[in-house]
Amino acid sequence: MMKICIIGSGYVGLVTGTCLAEVGNEVWCVDADCEKIKTLNRGEVPIYESGLPAMLTNNLGKGHLHFTTDFGMALRGALFCFLAVGTPPQEDGSADLKHVLEAAQAVGQLMENYMVIVDKSTVPVGTAAKVRQIIERELSKRGKKELPFEVVSNPEFLREGSAVADFMHPDRIIIGADNGKGAKLLQELYEPFLYDGQLALVMDIRAAELTKYAANAILATRISFMNELAGYCDRMGVDIEMVRIGIGTDSRIGRHFLNAGVGYGGSCLPKDVQELISSGQKCGLPMDVVSAGARVNEKQKTYIVDLIIDVFGQDLRGKTFALWGLAFKPGTDDMRAAPAVIVIEALNARGASIKAYDPAAMAVARQLLPQQAGKIEYSSGMMEAVTGADALILITEWNQFQNPDFPDVKARLTNPVVFDGRNLWNPEQMQAYGFNYYCIGRGRNGR
Repeated sequence: MMKICIIGSGYVGLVTGTCLAEVGNEVWCVDADCEKIKTLNRGEVPIYESGLPAMLTNNLGKGHLHFTTDFGMALRGALFCFLAVGTPPQEDGSADLKHVLEAAQAVGQLMENYMVIVDKSTVPVGTAAKVRQIIERELSKRGKKELPFEVVSNPEFLREGSAVADFMHPDRIIIGADNGKGAKLLQELYEPFLYDGQLALVMDIRAAELTKYAANAILATRISFMNELAGYCDRMGVDIEMVRIGIGTDSRIGRHFLNAGVGYGGSCLPKDVQELISSGQKCGLPMDVVSAGARVNEKQKTYIVDLIIDVFGQDLRGKTFALWGLAFKPGTDDMRAAPAVIVIEALNARGASIKAYDPAAMAVARQLLPQQAGKIEYSSGMMEAVTGADALILITEWNQFQNPDFPDVKARLTNPVVFDGRNLWNPEQMQAYGFNYYCIGRGRNGR
C-alpha cells in the first residue's frame, strides 16, 4: 500500500483517486472547496460518471479513500502527489496554469519527505519545469533545499462517461520523466492496471506533455473533417454513413471518431485544441490544420439550426421545438461547450421556445440556461418534451433515444418533422413512419 495525495477533487482528481484506492492504496484527496469535501465525505458524487459512486462509497468504507481540506495532512508521508487541478482556457485560448502553480507552491511549503510530484492535469509543454522551479524555491525558503523530489508528467486519457473503465483498463499509460527513479516508481504504482498487455510508455517530460494535446487535436480534427465532408455529401447527394464505412475499414484510418454530427464539445477537446493553437502562435507556428478544424467545429454547431431555418424560415416566433439531449455526449452531465447550448440560444434568438429533456444533464442545464420568459421548458421525460412541439431535434445520442415509440412521437408532434443531429436513425425507416426527416450529410437535405 502506498500513500497518495491528490490535489484537486474535480473530474480527473476524483476518478484518479478513487481508482487508485480501489487497488489498495491509501489515497487522500485534498481540495480547498469545503462544501465539495463535505459532499464527498458523505459518499455523494457531484458529477455524473458511471461506476464512480459505488466505487467511491466502497473505498470510503474501507478507509482507503479520504477527503480533506487539510493540505498538510494529505501530504504527510505521501510518496506521490498528483496535481489534478483545472487548467481552464484564458481569453487567448492558452491554458490558465494558476491552480497548477498554486498547488506546486503548497507542495513546496508543506512537503517533509521524498516525493514524486505527478502532473496529471492537462498542461502545456514546459509546465513540469515551472512546477519544479516553484517547489525548489519554496524548499529553499524553508532551508530544506536538499530535500529530494521529482516531477513527472502523467497525462490522463479519460473519456467522460467511461472514465472509470478507462482508468482501470487503459490503452496505455504515458510517463514523462527526466529521471529513471520517478518513472520506475510510477510504473510500480500502475502495475495493477497493466495486467492485460497494456503498455507504460516512458518518454521525456516535454514529449509526454505534448502527447495529450496531440492526441486530442488528432481526434478533434477527424471529427471536423467528417463534418465538413458531411456538408459536401448533402450538396452532392451522397450518404456520409456509406463513406464512413468505406474509409473506416481502411486499416490505416480505422473506425473511431468518424461520425458526422453537430460538432464536438466538452471540457477537453475544445480547450486542448485552443491551447495548442495559442501555443503555436506564440512560437511563430500558426497550426493551420488544427485551427481549420476548430473553425469547422464552431460552424458545425449551427448546422442543425440552418436546417431548421430552411424548413421553418428565419422567423421562428410561435414555434416550439422538442430537444432530446443537452450534455455534450452520452454518459455524462457535462454541458461545457455543448452543441445543445448553441442550438438553444440560436433558436431562442429567433423567437422559438424549447422543450428540453436529457437523462442526466437537466440540473446542469437549469443552472446554465435558466428558464427565461418561457423560452425554455425542462420536461420530465422524452415523450413529454415532444408533446405539442412543432418538431423534434436530437442533439445527444443517449441509448434511450435509440428506439423510441415513433408512432407515438409522431402523434404527439404538431408536425411530423425530425432533425437528427447525430444520424441516430435510419432515413428509410423514418420516412416509412411518415416523418419529414433531416440529418447530417446523408444526401437527403438538398442543401
